[in-house]
This record gives sequence, structure tokens and C-alpha cells, in this order.
Amino acid sequence: MTRFEPASHRFVSQRLILHYLDWGNPGRPLLVLVHGAQDHARSWDWVAQELRHDWHVVCPDLRGHGDSAWSPDGNYPIPALVADLAQLIHQNSDGPVSIVAHSLGGAIALRYAGIYPERVARLAVIEGIGTSSLGRKPGTSVAERWQDWIDQRRTLAARPPRRYPTLDLAYARMRETNKHLTAEQVGHLTKHGTARNEDGTYSWKFDNYSRSALPIGNTDEELFELWHNIDCPVWLVHGADSWARHPNVDGRAGHFKDVTVTSYERAGHWVHHDRLDSFMHDLKAFLSNTGQSPGA
Repeated sequence: MTRFEPASHRFVSQRLILHYLDWGNPGRPLLVLVHGAQDHARSWDWVAQELRHDWHVVCPDLRGHGDSAWSPDGNYPIPALVADLAQLIHQNSDGPVSIVAHSLGGAIALRYAGIYPERVARLAVIEGIGTSSLGRKPGTSVAERWQDWIDQRRTLAARPPRRYPTLDLAYARMRETNKHLTAEQVGHLTKHGTARNEDGTYSWKFDNYSRSALPIGNTDEELFELWHNIDCPVWLVHGADSWARHPNVDGRAGHFKDVTVTSYERAGHWVHHDRLDSFMHDLKAFLSNTGQSPGA
């Protein structure tokens, strides 16, 4: 399809220079699209292309991802990521915004909406309702969680970014990761998700250390309190073929005041890629504020 190319901008948050894409129409209501872990802002291109005429769409690269700076100490705690989102919104809007977020981006957006409920008009979260960021396994002690984290950091220190001799090999890896993707999607995501190394090889843009979550964070009870603070309508999106749990099965959806849950068949973790047409139809209905439920 013919693609409109977004403008590339930088902003400073907590001394890091971060990057975001701006799809134009600054007079329209702000819509922020927040990607997930080991992903990048260009993963939203298909969604942004369809929404850019009605919204002022901006897509940040999270710290350590895409074209944003990497954290000097290799740490990517959720509070820092939430503060980055808050800074981006602060610089781009005086009024309530709408947010669509995927995976880690959903965890960030849900916290932001719970901290600033008056700042969010609508919130769609794709496979991003994982509970606490403590990352603990059942029955593990505090000491064991810290030991696991330290061991993981040592492993990452010995793991240089993977280098692909050709872009075709990176493409093959992307294709292997998500078999729901079309060839066009794989090519686009690979092109924008890699950088050329000095020796001519290609590597993914994200910092490997972003895989390691600090063994601290909110308890589930604290997260549920934040979720209950959210005043706007929330749409929770689930992929039936994903490893993620259905939000209705264990009652997590019940912690929101105004929530709709949709599960898509033939979709994995990246519902907005795997079922783009159906997802866009439902997302437009949700964002339009007509009262129509997604999937109706």
C-alpha cells in the first residue's frame, strides 16, 4: 500500500534522548500507540496509517528500543518507562488522550492511566495485562528472586547482540517468531527493527538488557488499586493462540470500572498484526466513543 511517512522527533526524559514518530494532524485529539518489549514504534505503521486522518497519532520508541537511547546502566524499570510516557504526553497534549498499547506497553499505559485517570479518555490494551512486575515464580523467596536476576544479568553481559550476515536471515528469524505475519509485514518489521553494524552485518535495535526486569515493583494488590483508579473505558484485547491468559478467566478484568474484553481466534500475542482488519474495525468503534462495543 502507499505509505505516508511519519515525522521523526526527539524528546528528553530523565536525561535520556528518546525518539517518537508523529503522524501529523496536531489539531486532532492525541492518540498514543505504545509498543511492547523488543519491539519498536514502526510496528504500529498499519494501525497509524488508518487512524492518522482522524487523530494526532504519536508512537514512541521505548528507552532501549528502536531509535531511542539505551539506558547507561542497562536497567529498564517500569517506573522509568511510565515517567517517559508521562513526559511524552505532557509535551504533546493539554487535554485527555487516548492510548493503544501492546504487551509491555500495556503494563506502562495501565499504570499511567491509574496514576493520572483525568488524563486518559480511552485505553485499549493488547495482551498487556500481566500482573506484577516482580517476575516471581510461585514459592520463590525474595533472596531467590534477586539471585535469579543477578544470574540473568551475568548471562546478558556475556551475550552480545546477535549479528545476521544478511537482512534475509533477520527476516527469516522474524518469520519464525510469528507465523501469523504476512510476508509484507515481516519485511517491514525487519527493515525498521534492525540496524547495520560497522562490519556490514545486521542486529536488532533493542538493548538485550531490556529483557531483564528488576526484582522489585508493585504487588498485585497495588496494581489492582491502580487499575480501579482508571475512570475511562478500557478495552482488553486477547489472542486465543497466545501464551497470555484470558483476562476474564482469572478475574483480572473485574478490577476495572468500565471494561470490555475481546478474544480473537487465529491470533497470537500480536493481535494488531495477526488480525489487522478485524482489530481495526473494532478499535475504530471503541475510539469513536459511540457506545458501540468492540466486536459488535
